[in-house]
Amino acid sequence: MALLDLAMQGLAVFGFILFFVLWLMHFMSIIYVRLHLHKKRPEVKQPFMQLAGVSLLKPLKGVDPNLISNLETFFTLDYPKFEILLCIQDQDDPAVDVCKKLLGKYPNVDARLFIGGKKVGINPKINNLMPGYEGAKYGLVWICDSGIRVKPDTLTDMTNQMTEKVGLVHGLPYVADRQGFAATLEQVYFGTSHPRSYISANVTGIKCVTGMSCLMRKDVLDQAGGLVAFAQYIAEDYFMAKAIADRGWKFSMATQVALQNSGSYSIGQFQSRMIRWTKLRINMLPGTVLEPVSECFLASLIIGWAAHYVFRWDMMVFFMCHCLAWFISDYIQLTGVQGGPLCFSKLDFAVAWFIRESMAVQIFLSALWDPTISWRTGRYRLRCGGTAEEILDV
Repeated sequence: MALLDLAMQGLAVFGFILFFVLWLMHFMSIIYVRLHLHKKRPEVKQPFMQLAGVSLLKPLKGVDPNLISNLETFFTLDYPKFEILLCIQDQDDPAVDVCKKLLGKYPNVDARLFIGGKKVGINPKINNLMPGYEGAKYGLVWICDSGIRVKPDTLTDMTNQMTEKVGLVHGLPYVADRQGFAATLEQVYFGTSHPRSYISANVTGIKCVTGMSCLMRKDVLDQAGGLVAFAQYIAEDYFMAKAIADRGWKFSMATQVALQNSGSYSIGQFQSRMIRWTKLRINMLPGTVLEPVSECFLASLIIGWAAHYVFRWDMMVFFMCHCLAWFISDYIQLTGVQGGPLCFSKLDFAVAWFIRESMAVQIFLSALWDPTISWRTGRYRLRCGGTAEEILDV
């Protein structure tokens, strides 16, 4: 009996610690978004014509309805010195024709097309980028996914963040306004749960970076072995960031978000993506097993029980009030990340928020159930530490 009482007291203490940590994360991310994102910088950190040259590495595979419009935003960047290195694995990929069309439309833009890739490991993105990386002529490399669209001053914003002690500049992942409930679901996730963890980690000194849009010092990557050194990992972005941090360099977040604008999206695709990301985190960071208690419904249950145990408050009333406060704070954060009016109603937000929160535990359990992932055209078995092996059909 004494042991049970001790366990219940321990769970109550855990509940109150969880309450403090989670709401600290809420407040940190909301304040950071309001102070940092979408801010026009009146001061010029570097004269425009003296900005460092940048080699943009663009990995491409297949086409979707938004590919050509997304790519074209890079050809119209307002930046004095950059090159676009378009990388495609297969000669027959329809993205080849899209690239050739843009190369013809913008002959004055320094852009090249690399076809064929170079097999250096199991990571298909690294294999695809290798010829472009080897041909890059500038000291800064910007690896940016095919589904990202940018504003004319996006690259200026990123290079202005690349100060003397900074080795990597990254953009907070977000989603462009698109039609349909699946688009709303993605926008709600990338405007609430994801930035809360992403921003809180970076504010507290934890290196949390996604590879959707990263500007890095090429000489630092070369010191770590170049892109080849990261070809054994599926989550190459995490290990590139770690290698840069291990060499004493700081990170900085751009004031503009990394705006995802894929033309192909669905609830199933979103769910599969979340499961894949969770599998990668579990294999790289064992602490990921605690992720479910950072989600609204489970956290509210634990904290509500702790409040009931200590203060004899009604557990379900506390649960509902806590969920409501979480819901409101998420809406405040989403509007901050958006930086303008939302393209969907408050009712759409409420439905998407509830469904996303309800999916969280199921996504985590699905990730635990099967250690293999499917990415691009391959299947991979993950190992502890982040490495992987490709599963070949016999």
